[in-house]
Amino acid sequence: MTRPRLAPGRSGRLTRRRFLGRAAAFAAAGVTIVPRHVLGGAGFKAPSEKLNIAGVGVGGMGASNLRACEGENIVALCDVDAVYAAKTFKKYPQAKVHRDFRKMLEEQKDIDAVIVATPDHTHAVIAMTAMNLGKHVYVQKPLTHSIEEARKLTEAARKLKVATQMGNQGHSMEGIRLICEWIRDGAIGPVREVHCWTDRPARWWPQGVDRPGDTPAVPSTFDWDFWLGPAPDRPYHPAYLPFKWRGWWDFGTGALGDMGCHIFDAPFWALDLGYPTIVEASSTPVNAETAPLASIVHYTFPERSGRPEVRLTWYDGGIRPPRPPELEDGRPLGNKNGGVLFVGDRGKILASDENAQNPRLIPESRMKEYQQPAKSIPRVEGTHEENWIRACKGGPVAGSNFDYAGPLTEIVLLGNLAIRSGQKLSWDGPNMKVANAPDLERYVRSEYRKGWTL
Repeated sequence: MTRPRLAPGRSGRLTRRRFLGRAAAFAAAGVTIVPRHVLGGAGFKAPSEKLNIAGVGVGGMGASNLRACEGENIVALCDVDAVYAAKTFKKYPQAKVHRDFRKMLEEQKDIDAVIVATPDHTHAVIAMTAMNLGKHVYVQKPLTHSIEEARKLTEAARKLKVATQMGNQGHSMEGIRLICEWIRDGAIGPVREVHCWTDRPARWWPQGVDRPGDTPAVPSTFDWDFWLGPAPDRPYHPAYLPFKWRGWWDFGTGALGDMGCHIFDAPFWALDLGYPTIVEASSTPVNAETAPLASIVHYTFPERSGRPEVRLTWYDGGIRPPRPPELEDGRPLGNKNGGVLFVGDRGKILASDENAQNPRLIPESRMKEYQQPAKSIPRVEGTHEENWIRACKGGPVAGSNFDYAGPLTEIVLLGNLAIRSGQKLSWDGPNMKVANAPDLERYVRSEYRKGWTL
């Protein structure tokens, strides 16, 4: 790269005198944000160009999301567990620490954007509070704990015109774009069947268990009441955290909620699925407290603009679809986290991980002979979080913004409705109603305990 030439007798060093002179000149011209080149070259990011970001739930995945945003200003951290979040608090000593996200948003006026990485049952109330205050939001998957919450967040984001993103990071990766391009190219013909699977919960967290009977003391460093948030009141127990809440219906959404927003992403986008009309499930025993150890869910999506009906089947708990005969002996059917298989009239595509990476036509001989189409879908530079940051700053909307992520989450959570009810459901997606079982309304909507609202 050729360095720019300087005027005779001038060095490239930006002295204080030179900076003040340039800044004064721009101020006189009515420029309030000093251009990047004045401050230090193309690689320098002026403070006025940075977002002020707050993190809520920063001990687990939230810490990872914040690391991806370190080019911005991390100005606030909020967590109810001082021990679990201690490393993150230490990492960003300049950030103000809070326990109550409501007080944080009310008192700290410098926040531009909020990352929400709490348990599922508090996603919606935190995100809605932030959006109503004009904050951009990044919310971990699944977007919400209930179908109604997903619909309300989608509508609110559209109305409030804030930048949004759900944390299904595969949506910003290469694999999902290749799948979309290949299917649009007719690589495997019309797709009528899709299989999605994961090993969760298995070795990850307990499911199929009842509520513990003992009531140990709440640690002094932990705010149990605020962690419960809008969920029904119950005694504290370490059986629920820090990661084990996923299997409990009051707090999490089971294996399907955890991984479905990753693994359904490729078929939802590539096939433009929309809402299913029929959903049914089978599983190991279901109880009132936790999701089952393993389940299979069948979704039927109707014809769409000339595309055929699609039957999508979900498997969890280590169950997998039948091995396709085209897959060579010794070649694995997905990795330990999951995979997706598209079955078309003229072939099959296998993506062997939960983020739809490394997709291949099978057998491999088909992949080698396939002439891939030109790339037609814009690629994302950098991380999923950076895709959101650019949207916050006025760039193109983020790929998994709530107009996309909300309906995707609704479909995922609808599978849990089928699991918990044990019925074959006729689903009216636009109206969020089970046409053949109105009594299941309690699973579609959320009831919050006193003091909490959306």
